[in-house]
Amino acid sequence: MLHLAGMHENSPPDAVFALDLSGLAVPELTMLGAWAGDRLAAMGALKLLGDGQGEVKSMRTHPDFLRQGAAAALLEAIIAQARGKGLTRLSLETGSGDTFEPALALYRRRGFVSGEAFGDYTASAFNQFLHLPLN
Repeated sequence: MLHLAGMHENSPPDAVFALDLSGLAVPELTMLGAWAGDRLAAMGALKLLGDGQGEVKSMRTHPDFLRQGAAAALLEAIIAQARGKGLTRLSLETGSGDTFEPALALYRRRGFVSGEAFGDYTASAFNQFLHLPLN
């Protein structure tokens, strides 16, 4: 709920592609969590797109755990899962603006680069697409 609320608060209505609980409960999606004791510090998912491609979905760090390494650890786990499944490219869609800059910095530090729209996405003035080759 925290993730969806944040996306709706910081994105144009037609540019929210975050998944609700039903969207997260599909066979092609693997949810991962970074835990601090018994508290969920961050969550994210790997979605299989077919053709050796995957997508990072629903990355979110709980406000209590921002800038403590939870998102970086989670992103590494998602990348490891993608490699373990033999994927050749990992992509993601995100927004633009100050709210999205910390996440963009994390993705770029890990080697993701800006690129074209993928899957069912259509490029707009708000969204942007990043890709990480895994081979």
